[in-house]
Amino acid sequence: MSACYLLRRLAQVVPAVAGIVLLAFVVVHTAPGDPVLALAGEHGDAAYYAFMRQKFGLDRPLPEQLLAYATRLLHGDLGLSYVHGRPVADVVSERLPATLLLMATALTLSSAAGVALGVLAARRADRAADFVVRTGALLAHATPSFWLAQVAAITLALGTGLFPVQGLTDARRPWTGGRYLLDVLHHLVLPALVLAAGELALMTRLTRAGVLEGLATDYARTARAKGLPDSAVVRHALRNAMLPLVTVIGGRVGMVATGAVLVETVFAWPGLGQLMLSSIQTRDVPVLLGMFLLVSAAVIMANLLTDLTYAWLDPRVRYD
Repeated sequence: MSACYLLRRLAQVVPAVAGIVLLAFVVVHTAPGDPVLALAGEHGDAAYYAFMRQKFGLDRPLPEQLLAYATRLLHGDLGLSYVHGRPVADVVSERLPATLLLMATALTLSSAAGVALGVLAARRADRAADFVVRTGALLAHATPSFWLAQVAAITLALGTGLFPVQGLTDARRPWTGGRYLLDVLHHLVLPALVLAAGELALMTRLTRAGVLEGLATDYARTARAKGLPDSAVVRHALRNAMLPLVTVIGGRVGMVATGAVLVETVFAWPGLGQLMLSSIQTRDVPVLLGMFLLVSAAVIMANLLTDLTYAWLDPRVRYD
């Protein structure tokens, strides 16, 4: 991989982020709802409304507001939250670790389990195990995460009492050290499994299709003719099927973030999903723009890392 290619890709990030900022700014500011009314209520007087608009700069024309926001961004300033009265960077950074933990766990679970189940289905193609895996993947893919989260909360949390219903930790028991870590993991199980379900189904189906395609190639037949064990042939087929899988994993970061909003709402997970929901309800424009920018930048970087991973997985891939 040449340094010129890496520099070109990094240079493409700048206009992409600029376009996202412009689009997000226009969409958020033209969406129905008035931030001043959401903050001050609908029964205030005109003088107070005018004061609030001047305080937040909402009395200026939209292009002027955009220019001021872009100038602050260039200086690393995401603005002040209307509701919290604090820098957006501080508000978002407090919630970011919980969401990253949930997303990373869900992606890891769905990727590892999806590859394992896909290989199992490919090795048992058109048999009972293959039918069970494909049926389960189809059901998981067709089930909305919001509905699945509610079912899991009712049956597995409230019904059996084996898992907590909501939160990151147990507020009644302020554990520390190892017990705190175990408490977080206990609360993480259900949200992570629900969020991983849809991604698991997609990874399983793609892995099965890729491995079956690899097993039908000439090199796989030649390997079998030379007496290689079936497990070794499957490993070769899986390695060749990894490129589309990596593409899917990198491209699903945005979808996982979207699903995390719904899952966090059901399980009261104190992450960005809860913050986004409350910010939409209160029309906290700076916080919404900050989160849109963060998620968009994460998706762009995930796609860049996906491209860079290609060359590591397949030596035939070269970037000039």
